[in-house]
Amino acid sequence: MNFLKYCTVLTLPVVVYISFYNYGWWTYLPIFYVFGFVPFIEFFIKPNKKNLSKEEEKIEKKNKNYTYLLYATLPIQIIFLILFLNVIQEPNLSTLEISGRILAMGILCGVMGINVGHELGHRNNRFDELIGEILLLSSLNTHFLPYHNGGHHFNVATPEDAATARKNEWIFSFWIRSHFTSYVQAWKLENKRMKSENRSWFHHQNRMLIYTFCNIFLIALIYFFFGQFATLSFIAAASIGIVLLETVNYIEHYGLLRKKNENGRYERVKRNHSWNSDHQVGQALLFNLSRHSDHHYNGAKHYQLLKSLPESPQMPTGYPGMMLLSLLPPLWFWVMNKRIKNL
Repeated sequence: MNFLKYCTVLTLPVVVYISFYNYGWWTYLPIFYVFGFVPFIEFFIKPNKKNLSKEEEKIEKKNKNYTYLLYATLPIQIIFLILFLNVIQEPNLSTLEISGRILAMGILCGVMGINVGHELGHRNNRFDELIGEILLLSSLNTHFLPYHNGGHHFNVATPEDAATARKNEWIFSFWIRSHFTSYVQAWKLENKRMKSENRSWFHHQNRMLIYTFCNIFLIALIYFFFGQFATLSFIAAASIGIVLLETVNYIEHYGLLRKKNENGRYERVKRNHSWNSDHQVGQALLFNLSRHSDHHYNGAKHYQLLKSLPESPQMPTGYPGMMLLSLLPPLWFWVMNKRIKNL
């Protein structure tokens, strides 16, 4: 049963398919599903703070189905991207229908492209990491891995981290600061790694160089086979996926700061340096991403093993609801600043 709950992510391609092949407001079904239905039912489902026992953890750690489910998102993402590039060019679509289908693909890019790419990017084998890279490429967000693993996890909950939202920072300015600063930092991290290995920055093992070529090649490929409008629509959908990622970044660490010791060094990352949510529906759809405190405490831990712990600061609702709340900054500050004060 623990595994089956994560299979609920497969409902997302179903609603996206309905969006692709229907008209009018039906094209917005994925938006209504993720940001309407899910937050609504989470008001009526009690958060689940239960953790696996040590025996259960041993069993679940060996269960390969959790990883196979992540692998399955790759063909789904590729198939739906091809479908999108075809259906977005259907003649006589209204602006409403075009925007609805772009938003639908954008949600898929955020949930299956970036979120699963994030999970696989933490694995310590090249095959899993490669699948994660392809998924991130489908959202034009390949720089995420070098910065997330080498920058964000190291600097989280400090002013040095691009992906940590500062107290009273508006989400709209955070989107820009986080995305573009993390992109620049990803280049710096890779260039530094190349220099430490006595290699030129222009080397095939510089991931940012390869990622840049792959992004350009993918856009050129789409342009060649599907044309200008489909290419622009894909870039718009990928941008929506990136905005979803940055919104998640915003809510995960908003206003939390690590203390400095007398030597000017920050304390080690603890479970109280990330916001946690045990709301079950969003938790299942996002592969336990909302148990983010434990993820930062141990980044290599697989998603099905993440724990809820009492020292982790708690969100008042699940991720989709918190993402909506963040879009209303005065209300967000009123809700979250009180919680920061009480930590």
